[in-house]
Amino acid sequence: MSNRNDIGGHAIDKGLMLRLFWRISAYYAVLAITFTLLLTIFPKLIGDMPLGGLNEFRPTADRHIDGLQDIIRNSNNVGAEQGLEAQNPLANSLHVDWLRDALSLFYAMLSTLLLMLPVSWVYKSIHNDTVHDHSLDETALVLPAVVAGIVTVVQHSLALAFSLAGIVAGVRFRRTLSDTFDTLFILTAIGVGIAAGIHSIEVAVVLTVFFNYTTIAVCTFGDGLESQHLERKKRQRKQEKIRSAAIRQGSEDT
Repeated sequence: MSNRNDIGGHAIDKGLMLRLFWRISAYYAVLAITFTLLLTIFPKLIGDMPLGGLNEFRPTADRHIDGLQDIIRNSNNVGAEQGLEAQNPLANSLHVDWLRDALSLFYAMLSTLLLMLPVSWVYKSIHNDTVHDHSLDETALVLPAVVAGIVTVVQHSLALAFSLAGIVAGVRFRRTLSDTFDTLFILTAIGVGIAAGIHSIEVAVVLTVFFNYTTIAVCTFGDGLESQHLERKKRQRKQEKIRSAAIRQGSEDT
């Protein structure tokens, strides 16, 4: 029994999709086991992981910020000696916080790379029988890490956010995607980068897992990609030209 099915004129290799499904599933299982072992051996590592950052953007976080501001105001009314004693622990904590922030950003950027590898496999597999954009595949791997770093820098500064918008507006990207479906890979990469930048890598995990399995299902049971249909039409036109040339050659010989 053939592993290929013709749906809407496009040959879909279901065997390839099935192998990709099990490959990605095994990869996620290895990641989960490795992460569990690391937390078991180094339980303090969970404090540096970019997890739970989305809670800062919820309404309950405003109350915590207001409470922190009240504490700061009250501390300003303390005597000079108490104020100096209060500043020393703060200075020591700031000295440690920068290293913790750097480690957290590194973990976030490393996580984006690990999560985008299966996305790269999906992209290559669904374009297996067509000419695909290799630069897009490489861009989708690195883009989330860059976005995570940018979000980390600008998320607490409106001025930096507007400055970044002006810089990006000054850069012109003249690149046309070969397939409209490729836009989803770019959007997924940006979403993963933003989630990692706000220290909510769990959101990036859900996003990439859902995207990978959904893309496999859609490409297996759907009508095929636009680029695949265009490639099929090109092959048909090429074959028709070859047959027409063969017919003309045969008529000239006779």
